[in-house]
Amino acid sequence: MPLVLPLIDFERAEDQAALDAALDKLESGFFDWLVISSITTLRVLMEKADARGTAVSDLVPPATRVATIGPSSKKVLEAAGLVVSLAPTDVQSAEGLLALWQPSGERVLLPQADIAAPALREGLRAKGALLTVVTAYNTVDYPARDERKLTAEAPSAVEPSDAWTPQELEPAAAKAAILDGGLDAIVAASPSAARRIAATLQPLGSCSLVAIGRPTAAEATRLGLPVAAVAKEPTPDGIATALESVFANEGNIQ
Repeated sequence: MPLVLPLIDFERAEDQAALDAALDKLESGFFDWLVISSITTLRVLMEKADARGTAVSDLVPPATRVATIGPSSKKVLEAAGLVVSLAPTDVQSAEGLLALWQPSGERVLLPQADIAAPALREGLRAKGALLTVVTAYNTVDYPARDERKLTAEAPSAVEPSDAWTPQELEPAAAKAAILDGGLDAIVAASPSAARRIAATLQPLGSCSLVAIGRPTAAEATRLGLPVAAVAKEPTPDGIATALESVFANEGNIQ
């Protein structure tokens, strides 16, 4: 039975003035591209649009193209009303997006987390993008402070199911279950989640760690966590397939 284990959370960025100024320029048509590299960034944009009394799609003029990092995020952005012009289908990550990006001198807005890896912004600059980077949100240990917690909810990339109601597990209970052998596997859904797993749940013992993608797997490995499998696609189906491979053949890294 799957359980939900919240380890990280998200708060509004400290520098709201810089974010608002960037969004003013976005709305005015200043930027040629908006790059949304996480669904949490979409949540920030939705919250900002609501505060302005408009829809998130109205923040992005028709001439401003939107790029993201894969089909799942593309589906969510489109469900929120955005038109996505560029998204990788093979390598679903910053690396995949950069492989598609054509060198140019276009103006690009990149709202990111405070702890976002530098690869995407450095890669865009290397390809000649006139890049504006702004902190959209802060990644914090769960739970976020009530007064700063993001409240907007992005559309889901999967169809809702009545067959299962998520059960939330506290970190202390998860650690006890791992020690008792009651958890078979844990999924790290981001590099920051891998860091929290390393900080709060070790040793994992017989509990297998599955990473949602290569950046998360690399961070887990750097922290000394054994990675049992890596999802070939950062999607619910990709994670399920990786878990199936672990349960079918314990210890075989995919």
